[in-house]
Amino acid sequence: MTHAACTKTDEAAPETGRPSSLWHDAWRRLRRNRLAVAGGAFLLALVLVCVVGPWFSGHSYQGDGSFERPNEAPSLQHWFGTDIQGRDLFVRTLYGGRISLGVGLCATLVSLTIGVVWGAVAGFQGGKLDALMMRIVEIIYSLPFVIFVILLLVLTDAVAKEYNLGATWNMLVLFAAIGAVSWLTMARIVRGQVMALRRQEFVEAAITLGFSRARIIFRHILPNVLGPVIVYTTLTIPSVMLLEAFLSFLGLGIQPPMTSWGSLIKDGADKMEEYPWLLLFPGTLFSLTLFSLNFLGDGLRDALDVRASKD
Repeated sequence: MTHAACTKTDEAAPETGRPSSLWHDAWRRLRRNRLAVAGGAFLLALVLVCVVGPWFSGHSYQGDGSFERPNEAPSLQHWFGTDIQGRDLFVRTLYGGRISLGVGLCATLVSLTIGVVWGAVAGFQGGKLDALMMRIVEIIYSLPFVIFVILLLVLTDAVAKEYNLGATWNMLVLFAAIGAVSWLTMARIVRGQVMALRRQEFVEAAITLGFSRARIIFRHILPNVLGPVIVYTTLTIPSVMLLEAFLSFLGLGIQPPMTSWGSLIKDGADKMEEYPWLLLFPGTLFSLTLFSLNFLGDGLRDALDVRASKD
């Protein structure tokens, strides 16, 4: 073994003396990024508080119906104060966090599933099928997707009222509608990665052995594009949450009695001058969550950069 090879091995795994994997190196680089670690820790703590916090608060997010303490300032009894109907804002903010984070995660999973499959098939197949599939992507890209989502929500809301489907139906439609227009960039990213990998020797060997196209795509190619997919997924969640907040701000998102950070921010903006805490607390948590997701996404991008792993 040459001196250069020995030096590279020692640098790759200084603790154990053994060559480290790409994922081990990525984790080591991620831990060095303090903003990414802080963002990830904040997100974990936030999810934990949103899940278990309302159980120990002693208040209901729907209120008790008494309307005795509307717009009460923050106090020991009501940490974030109360809203215009006397409901505890702390509990409603945590419930809103559940909905907003759930929308971001579920809609991103819908986007991830469609985008990865579409891009992988187009990139591996190539030829006329690739050209047709990417023309469809470009056509959808040219449409004003926010207006498309709004129209879809308005139509499904009319159907929900006609058949009395309830708020759960509206939330499921919101997941699907946002996810259905958020997969285009993911498809392009995956297509580019697959096109770069399909000429590699391990793919040609799999083709020679007679493996099916589905097996080659899902068992040999896609595991090698997980890095860019993970990075873009973490960056998609905040954009989806922003879109949900925008729709809720317009009154087209989560419907009462359920709530989200977007609807709470809308209610707080209407009373901002008189009761600033109605906007301050949900707006601050929403902003910190978006910052944390972006910090984590940037950290993952740097950690999973193959070129950085060679430094």
